[in-house]
Amino acid sequence: MVNSMKNDNELEKELENFGLIARAREIHSELGDDAVLSYLRSSYRLLSKVYHPDMNPGMRESSKIKQQRLNRVNRLIHQMKDQEIIEIIRKGAQKEDKRKILIVEDDNEVLNLIKEIFLLEGYDVRCAVDGVTGYEDFLKFKPDLVLTDVVMPNMSGIELAGKIREKNPRVRVVYISGFLGAHRIRRKLDRETLRYGYPAISKPFEISKMTEVVNDYIKDNRDEERTISFFA
Repeated sequence: MVNSMKNDNELEKELENFGLIARAREIHSELGDDAVLSYLRSSYRLLSKVYHPDMNPGMRESSKIKQQRLNRVNRLIHQMKDQEIIEIIRKGAQKEDKRKILIVEDDNEVLNLIKEIFLLEGYDVRCAVDGVTGYEDFLKFKPDLVLTDVVMPNMSGIELAGKIREKNPRVRVVYISGFLGAHRIRRKLDRETLRYGYPAISKPFEISKMTEVVNDYIKDNRDEERTISFFA
């Protein structure tokens, strides 16, 4: 009995650590027991690839720690009965509202990858393929954070960020781009990061680094400006 309670607490803690618990509760509410068990097992397989040290050569040690924690999650899931896992998911299902992220990216492959990652992190996610539709979605969705490409058709990410500031200057923005080496774009981004403290992440990015930047940035409630840049 004691070991069972210990496993329950440990699994819930680890699921929260990886941002899986909120999404799991949502899936359970909508689709039931089998769906949420499938989600947890498939999440382990995906995150094992995301946090594999070979995929994150610049953060090998922290990736190893994440892998060890993921292995612990997998071991607990295999040790526990399905019903015990379901009870963890049911417990405190309405504890807190999820943070909302809007992803604006014109490359569908990159867009879908980022979307899946932040769904697994437990965020409420919406997507747009250019700045114009991104701004429309921003007005409807009212996200806490906008993760936007810089170079896009119809409206650039920098233009989008400007329109967002006019409506709500407290919304956080993170730039992603494969063109940070272009001098004109780089100068514009430098001005943005210096003036507004927006992080900028270059493609190809390490997934664990991107999630770390977003998770830290969205949870940081301090008022002072800060600059976090990861240029290749």
